[in-house]
Order: sequence, then structure tokens, then C-alpha cells
Amino acid sequence: MAVTLGTAIPLGPPGTVTGSVHSWDVSTGVDGPGTRFVVFLAGCPLDCLYCHNPDTRRMSNGTRTTADAVVAEASKSAAFIRAAGGGATVTGGEPLLQPAFTGELFHRFRHELGLHTALDTSGFLGARVDGALLADVDLVLLDIKSWDRDLYLRLTGQRLEPTLDFARRLADLGKEVWLRFVLVPGLTDEPANVEGVARFAASLGNVARVDVLPFHTLGAAKYQAMGRRFPLAGTPSPTPEQLHAARSVFAGHGLCAV
Repeated sequence: MAVTLGTAIPLGPPGTVTGSVHSWDVSTGVDGPGTRFVVFLAGCPLDCLYCHNPDTRRMSNGTRTTADAVVAEASKSAAFIRAAGGGATVTGGEPLLQPAFTGELFHRFRHELGLHTALDTSGFLGARVDGALLADVDLVLLDIKSWDRDLYLRLTGQRLEPTLDFARRLADLGKEVWLRFVLVPGLTDEPANVEGVARFAASLGNVARVDVLPFHTLGAAKYQAMGRRFPLAGTPSPTPEQLHAARSVFAGHGLCAV
């Protein structure tokens, strides 16, 4: 069951940790291993041209929600999720825009519900993450959107270096990472760009898997509903051959690419 923008959620007593939550749901296959309870937080410092959740861009797109309410909802399916080899994922938007709330959720998912935990992030705000938060994260789903710095700035409106710094920090900690790379024809699919991301990922030593994700236009309807033009309207999805070629580059560096 998903809670969406505008749903009234009772707040707890004063001092209860709260955050801006867009929605939550239970899904399989896209947010980490197994069946997962997925929390979508609101607010993101990036403005990606191919963002498929533009309705989570601003903190005001969410509903102020207590950690108690989120954990209580997750507890309803926790036994099933554990049996299915899954866990809980905090995504967005950008979870690290709300580090205290995100850290509280991970701590309670892990220690109260016994769930495997995954952080889905661009890494841009990695400097906000303290050791306590990372200690409660089993897996980081890290988006590296481009190796070309100018293209990264064009794609996201931000710099690449903070993400690379966070990736190196995760490597130093030995934290498991699944790297995510969106293949956009005419933008991110240049061989040198793919090669750069692959070479960097292979140098870290903690990247267990690379998801080469095909660009799609499934979020276009959300832009229309918001009265905005989808920035990459008319851009095609990559062909199977293009996806295979990109995955082969990562595999050539000894990485498991899917």
C-alpha cells in the first residue's frame, strides 16, 4: 500500500523524528535484492534531464511524516520481506537531503525489524553522511550518471566530484555498492564516457554489480501533469545492441553488469 502526497499521517509526540515523505510501497527487483519496502523521500538537489520522479523534486512535494509511522507500515510486511530475502530501501528524491530522518529509518529498519537496508543515492550529498548512518546501511545503490564532467553538469545541474568522493569513501569502508548507470542515446552512450565510469567503478573494489539501465520516457506523463515539458522528449530508448555494448565495457573491467 502506498501513501501519496496529501495523505494525512498523524504526528507523534514532540521530539519524534520526522521527514518529508512522498510515498512508500512494496516492490521486487528494482530497489535492491529481493522484495523490498521502499520509502520515497521528497526533495533532491539535482535536476536530472531524465528524472522519472519529478514529483519528488521539492521537499514540499512530500508530507511531513514521523519515522514511527513509516516503521509501523514496514512492520506489516517485515516477516514476508525477510522470508523473501529482501529488505528496506530509502530512495527519493534524494534521501541524503534529510540525513537525520534517513538515518533514523535505517537504524530502526535494521535493529527493530531485522531488515537488510539499502540507500539509493546520487552521492552528491555524501559529505552529509556520518558514520552512524552508514553503519546501518548494508548496500548503497549509487548513481554515476556520466564520467564527462561537462555532460554531468548538463544532465544534473551539479558537479560530479562530490559523488566520486562519496564513492571512494564507501570503498574505504568496504561498503557494498551496486552502481547504476543510465544509458541515454546521444548523451551518455559515448564509448569514452562509458569507459570512464567502468574504469572508475573497477578501481574501487567494492562494486558488486553494475545496473546499466535503459533510458525511458515513463515519467513523461508526470511532467505533463505538472505543466512541464519533458526535457528529453523525442529521445529514443537504447536498443538491445547498445545495452549489450555498454554492459560489455563494464564486464571487460571485471564487473558484473546487468
